[in-house]
Amino acid sequence: METNRGTIEVQGFIDGERFSPYQWVILILCFLVVAADGFDTAAIGFIAPSLIGDWGVTRAALGPVMSAALVGLGIGALAAGPAADRIGRKAVLALSVFFFGAWSLASAQAGSIEALTAWRFLTGLGLGAAMPNAVTLMSEYAPARIRAVAVNAMFCGFSVGLSIGGLCAAWLIPHFGWQSVLVAGGAGPIVLTVLLLALLPESAQFMVMRKRPAENIARVLRRISDDPRLADGASVSFVAADTHTEGARRSSIGLIVSRPYRFGTLMLWLAYFMGLMIFYLLTNWLPTLFKDAGFSAERAALTTSLFPLGGILGNLCLGWVMDRANPRRVNACAYVLAAALVLTIGRGVTDQFWLAVLIFLTGTAVTSAVTSMSALAASFYPTRSRATGVAWMLGIGRMGAVAGAMTGGLLMSMGLQFGAVFTLLALPAFVAAFALGALSKRDASRESIGIGQFE
Repeated sequence: METNRGTIEVQGFIDGERFSPYQWVILILCFLVVAADGFDTAAIGFIAPSLIGDWGVTRAALGPVMSAALVGLGIGALAAGPAADRIGRKAVLALSVFFFGAWSLASAQAGSIEALTAWRFLTGLGLGAAMPNAVTLMSEYAPARIRAVAVNAMFCGFSVGLSIGGLCAAWLIPHFGWQSVLVAGGAGPIVLTVLLLALLPESAQFMVMRKRPAENIARVLRRISDDPRLADGASVSFVAADTHTEGARRSSIGLIVSRPYRFGTLMLWLAYFMGLMIFYLLTNWLPTLFKDAGFSAERAALTTSLFPLGGILGNLCLGWVMDRANPRRVNACAYVLAAALVLTIGRGVTDQFWLAVLIFLTGTAVTSAVTSMSALAASFYPTRSRATGVAWMLGIGRMGAVAGAMTGGLLMSMGLQFGAVFTLLALPAFVAAFALGALSKRDASRESIGIGQFE
């Protein structure tokens, strides 16, 4: 949207341009941030067997270490959003990546369970702060026509980071010990911090909102487009369509829970909570479920490994569809598909080949539905509270991750059979679908009062 020859509306300008090489640089840098996040999040799982052997501790003693980073992730996400909406996405993202790298290096020097737990909690704070700001920055530099697929492509870095972590751990631990995995998980982010500071721009919309000099904004946009109006940045004024809302005087947290956004905020939290509950219950307990169903240990591990494999393809496909249809309804359909798949498994599929196919498809549906929630949140909130909205959804969702792991343990202790557990998982999937469906019905009313213009 352009108001006159000397005024450029930033998001409309980005939407009207091709996806430039500079935006590819932003996507790659955010992809690397998420990959580093995936590596460090899973690092403790890779080194756990070595810790048990070297320190002579029980598996139960590793429980606090395993959960420390997850708790830190939630707290870090809740704190990082408001900070990024106040001082900038780039600054908070670079700081969070640097600190989770530094704390990972410190973790390598831990000599006790207590010390390692403390360092992993601090690492989790950095990890939790990094993810929502990568989502926000990528969303604000992606044209609307490919925004969902760009954000979902960035999220593929998490699976890549997990895979690289496993490969690195398999080679590093026998040669250099478990500490080397944490050193690698720390050194990479610190190097990445240098690249972020040198190459990553601040959000153009954020700069408009904070009334940064027009030349600074023009300098960034010139790397996206050769529009002649940008040649003399001082003679052009920049605006952002969603910065003049009735909530302009509210804090970023106050805005996401204000009357125009409250219902949508609660529905996003509910859907993401339920999605992560399903994801972490299956991720943590599938091997045990398969073992109880009579699978050998090798077959249980192999079949479980199919669950996350479809995530990359699913993310890209679902993002592509979301960019071409109502994204909330599309994501609701993904949750309905997940519910149908777990119900099918719960009815007692005995053929191992078809069970493996269904597990793969379930992983594709669940992973892509959960991943795509970040794109939904980024499109729902205005610039002044976008980082907070995304971060708080991710933080609240971490409670669903904890609930999933705990619920799995409860179901196991109740002695429920394989099919019964899968049948029960349809309930949170349907709740998530209902939440997004209800939010979709509010689209018209939100647009009628002049909000949600980022979408």
